[in-house]
Amino acid sequence: MTFAHHWVLLLIIVPVVLCVWMLQRRTWGVAMPYDHGDHKPRRMLHGLLRFLELIPMLILIVVLIVIARPQVQRIPREERVLNNILICMDVSASMSIDNRYEMARKAMEEFIDSRDGDALGFTLFGTQQIRWTPLTKDIATIKRALPFANPRNQPPFMGGTMIGAALRFCRDNMVREAPEGDRLLLLVSDGVSADVNSGNSSEFADEMKAANITVYHIHVGTDPTPPDVIDIANSTGGESFVATDAGGLKRIFRHIDRMKPARFKPATAIPMDFYQPFAAIGLCLLGVLGVSAFGLRFTPW
Repeated sequence: MTFAHHWVLLLIIVPVVLCVWMLQRRTWGVAMPYDHGDHKPRRMLHGLLRFLELIPMLILIVVLIVIARPQVQRIPREERVLNNILICMDVSASMSIDNRYEMARKAMEEFIDSRDGDALGFTLFGTQQIRWTPLTKDIATIKRALPFANPRNQPPFMGGTMIGAALRFCRDNMVREAPEGDRLLLLVSDGVSADVNSGNSSEFADEMKAANITVYHIHVGTDPTPPDVIDIANSTGGESFVATDAGGLKRIFRHIDRMKPARFKPATAIPMDFYQPFAAIGLCLLGVLGVSAFGLRFTPW
């Protein structure tokens, strides 16, 4: 056991000296005539009264020890490895067909609720990208942002689908906002991209892997899944899924949740405050002192 403020322990000398002085006292108050008579020895009572008289000094010693902050080396609970999850959602005009947006929104709300403790971000993309919410542990913020992703409310310049530009936009933001923990990019889209093709898909994959970002792609709708986006997801250690209904989307999100569970790493021993035994001793002494005030004391005569 160590103390954070060692110098406070020097003050314990004061109550110790007072205790010694009180034990060496020989006279007790005013002598009365019957004090000179013969009395039955009551050594136990005398010792008890002496102890009760010393309790205030003992409490002072305990207080000084607590002020000195006793500490012990302990290993806290394992530290949680943070999952940084950025949801990148396609809000192009085609996402309004067959209620694709509504289907994706309901499934994402369930997924977000399952990621308590992780940092989530939200990005909208079409022809351009909008960083709507940075990475945050306040998952309620992400749920409140979902209604703004309705493709029917987007400006005209968001009508196209540029997945490659969105991947690079999200990569730059995640590297800047998430210096620690795992990085996961959840791409939700329903169509092909004009800037991702067989000639550059490996380039996008290498960039994401270099940034330690795992890409999961969810293809919403009935159109064929772009094979180049599938290659990017698989190359980063993620997967590409096809969802044609709300039930399928929920199953996919649950699958991702199982694949990226919360991880923990062992923590190193750190000094932690050790007040409990001293506080218990102080409270016991204070209680005994309170009981003794009802009559267990030396009389003044």
